[in-house]
Amino acid sequence: MGGAGQEVRFKPALTGRWKDSIGNSRHRDTPGMDRYALTKEVTDAEKIGWVKEIFSTVFPKYDFLNHVLSLRRDIAWRRFAVRKMRFFRTYRLIDVATGTGDLAIEAALFHPSIEVTGIDFVREMMELGQAKIVKKKLSGRIRLLQGDALYLPFGEGEFDAAAIAFGIRNIPDRMGALKEMARVVVPGGQVMVLEMTYPRRAILRSVYGVYLYRVLPSVARRFSRNPEAYRYLADSIVNFPSPEMFSEKMEEAGLVEIKRYALTLGVTYLHVGRKPQ
Repeated sequence: MGGAGQEVRFKPALTGRWKDSIGNSRHRDTPGMDRYALTKEVTDAEKIGWVKEIFSTVFPKYDFLNHVLSLRRDIAWRRFAVRKMRFFRTYRLIDVATGTGDLAIEAALFHPSIEVTGIDFVREMMELGQAKIVKKKLSGRIRLLQGDALYLPFGEGEFDAAAIAFGIRNIPDRMGALKEMARVVVPGGQVMVLEMTYPRRAILRSVYGVYLYRVLPSVARRFSRNPEAYRYLADSIVNFPSPEMFSEKMEEAGLVEIKRYALTLGVTYLHVGRKPQ
């Protein structure tokens, strides 16, 4: 995969933070924020309701949407993440914000000895996911639950790994989600975040900005009943914290040995941290 697998050790973020229009902590050197910052200020509760409504609307095209947003690289990115997973005690994975279950399915196929629990708050998405699980004959190893990433219905240390793919940018309380994922994994277990971000290189920023805000809306008008959902998803990518800032957030959540892997020229990053022993 082009640009995949480049490991970057955590370095402290620079100073000079500010709040963007949806209340996320940002850094002044984040590229493109002057051009693409969100314009409407909303509360966390409003954002959660908005996100749920968006995904309840676009769920029939969700897999197609991921392919379009990622230029079909999302499949390879998930496979890369799954190959970084390590199971050693419970042989259980929790896939937070599982959506239609793609990461859960990929993990179960690659690690035949594990059981996977997927959790999401959009019922319609999970119904599509359940159909895919049945088709893959994985019903005995993957179960899907409707729930909240901030209140996982499990005790401490029930999983070897907790992962979230393309979902944490839609959670206003990202710190709360990271801490909750850390809570349910065993000591030494992994917390993994796979997320798209805005590229740091100037030429890539320009190209990706045009793609997100010019090409993507054109596609949305042809294939979606809710083209504004695509605008939100583009905004959520551009406004996501820089890789350095997100590594710092993982450390603040109590995780250690934080690594990040730049995928496809830095369009997406896999962040991996461990719960202290």
